[in-house]
Amino acid sequence: MGYIAAMRDDHDASAASYSSSTDTPSSALAVELLAAASGAAAEDGIWLDVIKKMDEVYNDLLQYEVALEEKNAALEDSQQFISSVLTSMSDLLIVCSRAGVIESVNQALASLLGVDAAGLHGRMVFDLFADEESRQRAGRLFADQGAVALEDCEMQLKAANGSAIPVSMNCTPRYSGVGKMLGLVITGRPVGELRRAYQALRRAHDDLKTTQQQLIHSEKMASLGRLVAGVAHELNNPISFVYGNAVAMKRYAERLQRYLAAIHGEMPTAEREALRAELRIDRLLDDLPSLIDGTVEGAERTRDIVDALKRFSATDRDDRRDFDLVEVVERAVHWVCKASGEQFEVRQSLPAQLPIAGSPGQVQQVVMNLVQNAADATVKARERRLEISGRIDEEAGRVVIEFRDSGPGIPAENVDKIFDPFFTTKPVGQGTGLGLAISYGIVERHGGQLTAANHPKGGAVFSLSLPLAKE
Repeated sequence: MGYIAAMRDDHDASAASYSSSTDTPSSALAVELLAAASGAAAEDGIWLDVIKKMDEVYNDLLQYEVALEEKNAALEDSQQFISSVLTSMSDLLIVCSRAGVIESVNQALASLLGVDAAGLHGRMVFDLFADEESRQRAGRLFADQGAVALEDCEMQLKAANGSAIPVSMNCTPRYSGVGKMLGLVITGRPVGELRRAYQALRRAHDDLKTTQQQLIHSEKMASLGRLVAGVAHELNNPISFVYGNAVAMKRYAERLQRYLAAIHGEMPTAEREALRAELRIDRLLDDLPSLIDGTVEGAERTRDIVDALKRFSATDRDDRRDFDLVEVVERAVHWVCKASGEQFEVRQSLPAQLPIAGSPGQVQQVVMNLVQNAADATVKARERRLEISGRIDEEAGRVVIEFRDSGPGIPAENVDKIFDPFFTTKPVGQGTGLGLAISYGIVERHGGQLTAANHPKGGAVFSLSLPLAKE
């Protein structure tokens, strides 16, 4: 634009000098001057357009240069990011062409093999393997052009000192933006590191199983503690019966001893018969069998109760067998009702048998938790009642039992949290919050389902579904 202004100044100066040198121009000369002036003005307009276009092109070039610099900066950042990621990777990385020529590797591979990463570029990937089997396997992979992805395949890489390094390899094809296959990407991790990771994972899993089993056993003991009163009453009846019979038999033994001593002492017959009547030996002999039978029955009943307690409290990890769920439900209901008092009524509507497979002790713990929760939920209810109904779903191959109580139900905000560990609505010291959580886990390990909901007519409903026994 400065150049154009200078041209205008020169033109004005020449016109001024011409007019000053000629005082009386003729009309022809004036016409020529006007024509020359018009041509100069047209030429100035052309130069103005040219200069304007040059300015526009220059501005475009400046914008392109700025955009190019920004893209170069972004490209450098991306390259630095990718380089830092590849350098930081602990897993091995090899990028190959379709023919198996190495195009790029990361530092982890170079460090493992003890070679320079730049020296591997351009070499064949088959040269990295230590044995013929690994080379053949890699050859088949490149022959298939990645049609079948390689996953966790153990192969031997060759270190700089000639030793073989076992590595777990994975391979996937690499494609261009238009979908054309460019080559293969191979990743791997030394097997020794994987084995250490697997061992750590196994130890963590074993510790988790042990902790879980301890929680189950602790909850069993807590349930047993809540049922101590009922269990004590249950044991008191047969033990008292056995004790009373034992005292009676002790008195009978003293009478028999006196009578036998009289017989062996050659007592006269009349006196012996009088002693027999006095000691009521005949009645004693008639009563003795029933005393013995009652004592045996009481002892067997005590043994059964103790055996059931042992089964319930034992840590039966793999005690899996076929059993009748009806017997488990009846035993659990009997124990809980003994501890809850006579006001808690349980109505059972169960078929003759509900055969399932699993651990009887763990399933009994689940049923006892559900019955005990119903007993606790109905403490303030006008009518303390629990209805247990069961059926066999032949089509689904399952046994389904529902526990419906007459309590206030489950608050809507707690329905989704009812099976969460340590969640409880009971006062401090009356609940651990583990009963339903552990029951849910036991049922899940048995291949079943445990759900909770509110009944439309009131009260909570817990539905227990377990697989039907195969035989």
